[in-house]
Amino acid sequence: MLAVFTAPARYVQGADATESLGREMRTVGLGGPVLIVAGHSAAAALAPAWERTFREAGVAYTVRTFGGESSLAEIDRIVAAARDIGAATVVGAGGGKVLDATRAAADALGLPVVCCPTVVSTDAPCSALSVIYTDDGVFQEYRFYRRNPELVLVDTRVVAHGPPRLFVAGMGDALSTYFEAKTCADARRANMRGGTTTLAALALAELCYRTVLADGVAALRAVRAKVVTPALERVAEANTLLSGLGFESSGLAAAHAVHNGLTAAPGTHDYLHGEKVAFGTLVQLVLEGRPQVLIDEVLGFCKAVGLPTTLAAIGVADEGDVVTKVAARACAPGETIHNLPFVVTPAAVADAIRAADALGRAAG
Repeated sequence: MLAVFTAPARYVQGADATESLGREMRTVGLGGPVLIVAGHSAAAALAPAWERTFREAGVAYTVRTFGGESSLAEIDRIVAAARDIGAATVVGAGGGKVLDATRAAADALGLPVVCCPTVVSTDAPCSALSVIYTDDGVFQEYRFYRRNPELVLVDTRVVAHGPPRLFVAGMGDALSTYFEAKTCADARRANMRGGTTTLAALALAELCYRTVLADGVAALRAVRAKVVTPALERVAEANTLLSGLGFESSGLAAAHAVHNGLTAAPGTHDYLHGEKVAFGTLVQLVLEGRPQVLIDEVLGFCKAVGLPTTLAAIGVADEGDVVTKVAARACAPGETIHNLPFVVTPAAVADAIRAADALGRAAG
């Protein structure tokens, strides 16, 4: 199997970066008409900056409000909106699901895509894949594309004014990157692009973990104060670029499979992707029999920033049939949990879920 590494053509990050969006798009050869797919809060926060940057660039644009779910129906609606204006470029602005749906629509149209995350709540922006859900928010499939985004632009001024919970969820998603990457690398499993990992991808994944641990608490304080600091910049990069390149070019394992299983439990639907992935990371560490000192390190970080470490903290009150169903869904054929270097059964996963929950409850 060949080693494969992929990345966006250009990554731009910094305070007030949105003011440079039109110029940065020209840098990578993109023009209009532009369809911007935006969440409600993104549209409200960025409308003035879009007007200035696209006027300066001489580019026509139209804004379409995101429907709320990265589902097949929403993707079809975005495709129709892009066709209506004869779009040459599609820009997604908002959270992970906005960007997932935007990438899917752009790929269906054969158009270049620009990702402008307004919160760093997932590692989706840099990738050439989307997570597709049903209209009810249940995980449906991963969808893969020919190429990564032409441009990823992160405005850390906007990130600093976003909800702290979303920032923390991004750290939860990033927390899993190195552990899943290392598992895939050691077992020589295929990454999300169909090849084995590179030294570069694995190093980025490890740097992601170390950065989040070192700067996560200080970065969260900055978000709560709505200020841009070096710690916030570093964690924004870890949540977006380091985690994005690390997971896509190294691979996923149990943490994300447990997340996917948890989406089948109705009580978890009010919880964020990264919150469920953080708990899934603890489950993976237990399932793999990792040293207690490492599990305690992850538990301690989760407690410090407010990531969930128990089933109750992600809306699962009844451990019985619910845990059994979650474990079965996590072990579905083709799930990334099978990248572990041993045979994984639903019974073993259910035990690991309950053991992780017990560790979380014991940690207080």
